[in-house]
Amino acid sequence: MVLAVLVAAVIYLLPSLKPDLWPHKQINLGLDLQGGMHLALEVETDKAVESTVERIAQEIREQLKKKHIRQVSVDRIKGTSISVKINQENKIAAVKKLLDDEFKDLRLLSESPADGAETIILDLPDKNREHIKKMAVDQALETIRNRIDQFGVSEPDIRRQGKNRILIQLPGIRDTERAKDLIGKTALLEFKMVDDTHSVQSALKGNIPLGREILYKLDENAQTHRTTRTPFLLKKRTLLTGAYLTDARVQIDSRFNEPYVSINFDKKGARIFERITAENVNKRLAIVLDNNVYSAPVIQEKIAGGQARITGNFSTEEARDLAIILRAGALPAPVKILEERTVGPSLGADSIRKGLISMLIGGIMVVLFMLAYYRISGLIADVALALNIVLIGAGLAAFQATLTLPGIAGIILTIGMAVDANVIIFERIREEIAVGRTPRAAVTAGFDRATLTILDANVTTLIAAVVLFQFGTGPVKGFAVTLGLGVIASMFTALILSRQIFNYLLQKRTVKSLSI
Repeated sequence: MVLAVLVAAVIYLLPSLKPDLWPHKQINLGLDLQGGMHLALEVETDKAVESTVERIAQEIREQLKKKHIRQVSVDRIKGTSISVKINQENKIAAVKKLLDDEFKDLRLLSESPADGAETIILDLPDKNREHIKKMAVDQALETIRNRIDQFGVSEPDIRRQGKNRILIQLPGIRDTERAKDLIGKTALLEFKMVDDTHSVQSALKGNIPLGREILYKLDENAQTHRTTRTPFLLKKRTLLTGAYLTDARVQIDSRFNEPYVSINFDKKGARIFERITAENVNKRLAIVLDNNVYSAPVIQEKIAGGQARITGNFSTEEARDLAIILRAGALPAPVKILEERTVGPSLGADSIRKGLISMLIGGIMVVLFMLAYYRISGLIADVALALNIVLIGAGLAAFQATLTLPGIAGIILTIGMAVDANVIIFERIREEIAVGRTPRAAVTAGFDRATLTILDANVTTLIAAVVLFQFGTGPVKGFAVTLGLGVIASMFTALILSRQIFNYLLQKRTVKSLSI
């Protein structure tokens, strides 16, 4: 068993020592050791509330249309309130009944009757607002985690801080701008109809028709690096969103040899897309992402099957990143970068060098002390100590844990703790020899009597390490990982490995004295 454990440890540790010799998973280094990127983000939760209110206002319009109730205007006002203006007196009762039946969760702020008309102001209760804000942060955290996982960052640290902040650490990241774009893009995909009946130039001068908006398509010239903005006059109403997406993949256009993003909708999204294309043949459908028009193709015929493509003169990398954020889903609210730090690998290399020097000095001092105080038995403890460090490294590689600067401190602490178990055992053996027992009997009694004491001490330390890992963050977790692995490894080397070495030496010949 000891041999199997040691062989497995060497196999797992080899890639970190000699990657060319054994191409397997290496020990992951944390942000403080290999460099990378640290971001502090703020989720603009008020925008999530506004989006919810806008969606409810649209639902009210659709219900009024379904009930054939006309002469009613529904608008979002003051950010998070809804104004329902009824222009005919004989419609007031029907509108109020609709609001009471279908939208009873909304809070009534005021009713203002005037000259046969009435204006009703509604908003969301405070409890609902807080729930929306909390869910926005939770969803943003999960969406960002999905994007980073697909981006391929090894051992990222993503966690919530406070009410609406998210802390992100990305070890090994070099292209920081690309990472920021990937994380911070809202990725709200919308399909809207282009208004070709009104003049874009007239709208640009301020004459924007009711229910219309101007959005731009951005095209960057690869040679001059200049960006041209092409205006589009669009209908405000969103016909379809990315909420129905099931997949997004990068494909290559065989005609132009250019990458594009192929998207697939679920069954409901496919039905909506088929209906949109059937009703608007020979009209232009704009594909909008985060209020930027990516393309506005003419619908040639009804499109069934729930497939569409997004083109836009992408590079392969841009197309891949767009596919990633579409697959991971849209952020429920925009995020703002509050703090950004880039840690260079030179700082990490310096930290590793100093950590290894301190580990080496500490290890040498412990080895010399054990040799001087316990003689040959001390040498056995030193062998166990060396193998203990090998086991910790193998554990980090096997579990793909991240080694941080506090983790190195945990290894240094483990060096002292590892020989502590041997000290307890050796003192027990000394006591047995002092009362006249033979070396073999003294070793057996010493290990038997010390085992429970060592288990008690190490198990309590292991519990503390588990608690630190469960509730700690960042550097604290790094310390807990190496501490926990060190405790397990030290129990194995002290109670099993050291005992096997003693038994082997005592079985070969009759030993009258023990160098301890």
